[in-house]
Amino acid sequence: MSRVYPDDVAGPYEPPPRAFTDRDGREVEVRRFREADREALVEMYVAFDPEDRAQGIPPTGETNVRKWLDTIVTDAGTNVVAWHGDRVVGHATLVPDFDDGGGDDDAYELAIFVLHEYQEAGIGSRLIEGLLGAGREDGAERVWLTVERWNGAAVGLYEKVGFEPSDTGSFELEMSARLR
Repeated sequence: MSRVYPDDVAGPYEPPPRAFTDRDGREVEVRRFREADREALVEMYVAFDPEDRAQGIPPTGETNVRKWLDTIVTDAGTNVVAWHGDRVVGHATLVPDFDDGGGDDDAYELAIFVLHEYQEAGIGSRLIEGLLGAGREDGAERVWLTVERWNGAAVGLYEKVGFEPSDTGSFELEMSARLR
């Protein structure tokens, strides 16, 4: 099955770095992931609320988190992190999808995670916009994701930043966007 992507290019997206005040008055910075950020990112995922996990990710336990990050935080993808003070509070990633059904290597799967106490404050929108801006700079053309249908807040966020539903036939909703 081949993925369906919109004809229109989504955006514009401002690539990181960018700083802003979230809806709760916290100063947040979104920037590209640097290897020096790895330990703070591991700490974020170890602290991640199990009820906020979706589709089996992020994994639980420090060893599993480290192994998982080794597979998604690579030079082949694009990663951005949201910082509040000296703490990573959000992470978004574009993971290359070399088997996207069309045989192309310009498609990426998007995943985003924001700590529970930082959700619904505008951080997710800024994190995704920064990720898509960085992805566009890195040459990404097409992006897709899956989201649980019942997760109205996430579906609304993805639609707000330019994703369109591309599959309506299963428990999970597939959405996609074109960056070029």
